[in-house]
Amino acid sequence: MTKKMKIKLLPNGEIQMETQGVKGKKCLDYIEVLKKLVDVNITDTKFTNEYYETETYTTESEQNEVRYD
Repeated sequence: MTKKMKIKLLPNGEIQMETQGVKGKKCLDYIEVLKKLVDVNITDTKFTNEYYETETYTTESEQNEVRYD
């Protein structure tokens, strides 16, 4: 699945960001990207179900499963 960062700018000046295709704590890296892009303070964080999932990678050469949390 493609990793995406969806950003909404609301009329009241609030910015909402949601990651898609990013499992586990890796989504927190995207918060840092948003903070650098628009120089904002994060006031609220809500986690989707993907945050609680583990992303699994398989290398072609070894066919061993490597897990990143």
